[in-house]
Amino acid sequence: MTGSEMKAAIEWLTSVAPDPAACRWEWERHPQGIALLPAGRRWDVLILPGELGHPTLDVLARLIDRPGPVLADFGESRMGFFVPPGTVSRWIGSGIRGCGRGTWIVVPYPGRVTGGVRWVVPPDGSGTLTDAGLLELAMHEAAGAAARDAREGRPEG
Repeated sequence: MTGSEMKAAIEWLTSVAPDPAACRWEWERHPQGIALLPAGRRWDVLILPGELGHPTLDVLARLIDRPGPVLADFGESRMGFFVPPGTVSRWIGSGIRGCGRGTWIVVPYPGRVTGGVRWVVPPDGSGTLTDAGLLELAMHEAAGAAARDAREGRPEG
């Protein structure tokens, strides 16, 4: 990530904070390099179990040049895909948690490695988000491949 991309990503992320300057100041100085930011304004976040999230991201990487931002938690047991605002209120699938309007998410400072949440795909600052329909198709393909592998006795991954 270049310096200008990082600056744009920081501006894009903090633009949703109630006080962007205060958020940026605290974020840059907090030893863990994390901030709580509200979902539902510029993005929603769909949270997939890690065993589905990783193969889903692999499928997305084959379909498009660059998906929207993706977070992973400590141990990568969950992955959060940034999708357009309003997606969570329309999401019907089971087993997927959603963060939309009225919720807050832990967001690491771009480019900083923390002991917890990390960027798998960092934001580029342009506002790129993963299309929810495409994400759903990628999830189905990833789940189908895992089911085929299980039937055929192949290890996952």
